[in-house]
Amino acid sequence: MRLGLALGYWGRGPAADQVTLAQEAERLGYDSVWTAESWGSDAFTPLTWIAARTSRIKLGTAVAQMAARSPTTTAMHALTLDHLSGGRMMLGLGLSGPQVVEGWYGRPFPASPLTATREYVDVVRQVLRREAPVALDGRFHPLPYPGPDGTGLGKSLKPITHPLRADLPVLLGAEGPKNVAQTTRIADGWLPLYWSPTRSEVYGVTSAGPDEARRETGGRPFLVAPMARVTVCDDVAEGLLPVKAMLGFYVGGMGPMKGPAKGPAGSGGRAAGGRHFHADLMARMGYEEEAHRIQRLFREGRRQEAVQAVPDAFADEISLVGPRERVAERLELWRKGPVTDLLALAPDPHTLRVLAELNA
Repeated sequence: MRLGLALGYWGRGPAADQVTLAQEAERLGYDSVWTAESWGSDAFTPLTWIAARTSRIKLGTAVAQMAARSPTTTAMHALTLDHLSGGRMMLGLGLSGPQVVEGWYGRPFPASPLTATREYVDVVRQVLRREAPVALDGRFHPLPYPGPDGTGLGKSLKPITHPLRADLPVLLGAEGPKNVAQTTRIADGWLPLYWSPTRSEVYGVTSAGPDEARRETGGRPFLVAPMARVTVCDDVAEGLLPVKAMLGFYVGGMGPMKGPAKGPAGSGGRAAGGRHFHADLMARMGYEEEAHRIQRLFREGRRQEAVQAVPDAFADEISLVGPRERVAERLELWRKGPVTDLLALAPDPHTLRVLAELNA
């Protein structure tokens, strides 16, 4: 199992130690470093900054949001950074959710997320292969643009710049079993959310998942690369607080999907206001009642209580927190399953170093 450093996205401003952490991760033998975006900083610019200050470590987006850019624009970002970094780029993509897609990017959330994702990846692959002018008779990403409000003058084009690698890795963030199954067919890797090393079946995968995907992708290595908070500390409960804060926000405030509610919060049905894919995943992992309570508290503006309602047990099983010996013991669970790359949300150089030593 390889190690990666996950830096996430910026909060109120740029984190002063991101480059230092990336350089330390490279020195310790980490395989990759990953950046993200939400509705503030973008994923590609910080990664370019890191690329200029490192020499070996691979560079990934986990994730770049599809709604933020057309697929050709995303492919341009990827091929440009791949050239500048000497072939270190890995493109991680995610669909995000209606709140962000419609509220921030001002675009409709696709009625068929699977189809939209498949078309997006298809266009990106065409750009990177540069075998012919890019064209797609698609529902969500047609090229050239065929709309009645267009000029009709659109022309299929090949990228002027020759991509460094036609097989630049494309990974997808996916949660539901259907999305995960499609990911194994069309992508080079999967970026799971809230990975529990003892519950891989909730995603519809088993330990044979990567092997199955490798067969379907013509023998190419298939990456399973979940993010997890890693903190080497004496107080487990205190170390879990950032994990609970993240879960309280995502489960309580993010991820609503279209569709009517099937029951009031806490009734065993969907939470009021429609489906929430982050809460759905938490429910599939055995915490349905707690997920509904977190949502209810968050909607009522009781955000601190929502964070406190996140079970320590749930936060603990999707992270690696505690003294060195405890982290070492739990790390073995991650190494035994289908995970190929552990992307560590590690807040300090000491944790980075300990994790590298334990995984050696």
